[in-house]
Amino acid sequence: MIHLSQLKKIFKVDTDKMAIVPPFAWLVLFLLVPFFIVLKISFAESSFGVPPYTPLVEFKDEVIRIALHLEGYFMIVTDGLFVHAYLNSLKMAAITTVLCVLIGYPMAYYIARSAPQTRNLLLLMVVLPFWTSLLLRVYAWVGILRNEGLLNNFLMWIGVIDSPIEIYRTDIAVYIGMVYTYLPFFILPLYTNLLKLDQRLLDAAADLGAKPLSVFWSITLPLSMPGVIAGAMLVFIPTVGEYVIPELLGGTDTYMIGRVMWDQYFTDANWPVAAAVAVCMILLLLVPLVIFQRNEAKLMKGGKKS
Repeated sequence: MIHLSQLKKIFKVDTDKMAIVPPFAWLVLFLLVPFFIVLKISFAESSFGVPPYTPLVEFKDEVIRIALHLEGYFMIVTDGLFVHAYLNSLKMAAITTVLCVLIGYPMAYYIARSAPQTRNLLLLMVVLPFWTSLLLRVYAWVGILRNEGLLNNFLMWIGVIDSPIEIYRTDIAVYIGMVYTYLPFFILPLYTNLLKLDQRLLDAAADLGAKPLSVFWSITLPLSMPGVIAGAMLVFIPTVGEYVIPELLGGTDTYMIGRVMWDQYFTDANWPVAAAVAVCMILLLLVPLVIFQRNEAKLMKGGKKS
């Protein structure tokens, strides 16, 4: 029988290095390849036909022609519509992230400090919305928030208001929908971080006379910041390019970058401009990801040194 150590010597394969091959292959296949396809389209020129853009490299009359068109990128910079859509997307994503932090941190903290049986039930309630389609959940909010919906009917029935409140087709409705949709993405990584906190540190601080609020601000909150940052990233990044929720709950003024890309792809059939918008958005979102990865690397180095 040949042992694993003998196989390593025969084939000279480092199994530790081979273990990272599947994740890298997954990233290359489903991230880098689609990105380079979109990048290629962004440098093309819109035209009638299938596909609706010109090729970058063309061989004709024994001459290889390479044409890089920057029309899409110039339009993003010069057209106020795209600038407004980018800024509005960043603003709405940032506000949604802050709301998820303010709402999700107490929930994650309470779940992490609950008894194991109660904790499992609460986690199930957090994950339960994922069992339903996103479209169905957003349509449910349409029925709740519209003028003749459940919320306005209930408030008028108990006498709080006399006439319906205009919530549907406003930015408030979009914030409600996005917070409801992405709140579990913030709670779950933060809950995992809070669950791993060393309880001995909290007990030692309490034994030394620290009050519960001081223990939270001095120990719990700083140690849970990696979970807060990870959860905030999971909320901020997808909400920047959100399309379904603003389309169903937002009004005509709620113009986010996801709707811009949809209009350019399917309404105007201008694939190069839509691809340029997508490339700029991806590059924009890479900045916080790089910062997060560097902070994580510093924390890991600091932990190894200590």
